[in-house]
Amino acid sequence: MELAPDRRFFVFNALISVGALGLLAWLLLIHGGVKGPHVDLSFMPAVNASLNALTSLLLLAGWAAVKNKRADVHRYFMVAATVTSSLFLICYLVYHSVHGDTKFGGVGALRPVYFSVLLSHVLLSAVVVPMLLTALWFAATKRFDKHMKVTRKLLPIWLYVSVTGVAIFFFLRAYPV
Repeated sequence: MELAPDRRFFVFNALISVGALGLLAWLLLIHGGVKGPHVDLSFMPAVNASLNALTSLLLLAGWAAVKNKRADVHRYFMVAATVTSSLFLICYLVYHSVHGDTKFGGVGALRPVYFSVLLSHVLLSAVVVPMLLTALWFAATKRFDKHMKVTRKLLPIWLYVSVTGVAIFFFLRAYPV
């Protein structure tokens, strides 16, 4: 029995999303980075923050384009945002596979602020991949009514995750361990 295209897509989406979350959890909670001499990727957090900042700008430009009824321009900005977010995820995985988790050195009232931002960032980032894949699927299959339902929720989440990713970078740079 062959699965309908939507069902096959949603199974694929679930497998990719769960796999990505599992890999991230393993890298950050269990793996702990490469022991001994290794490649220095200490420049990567700045690259990642730059990719997050660029993603934020592309998301805003894509939103403005669709609001101005420029679907053609919107498509280019959103594909670019998807590419920069994907590059971020790849770079993030590479960095943390080598260096492990990054600790926050801030003290006092700043700690709960940082961890509140971090917790909301992490929880919301978990839904970006499946929602983004779903939005892309509906756009690719020209079901724009469903695409818009997903993206009305996805845009603020994706934008928040991208902006807070930059904020977390600055928190960690300002207060290293």
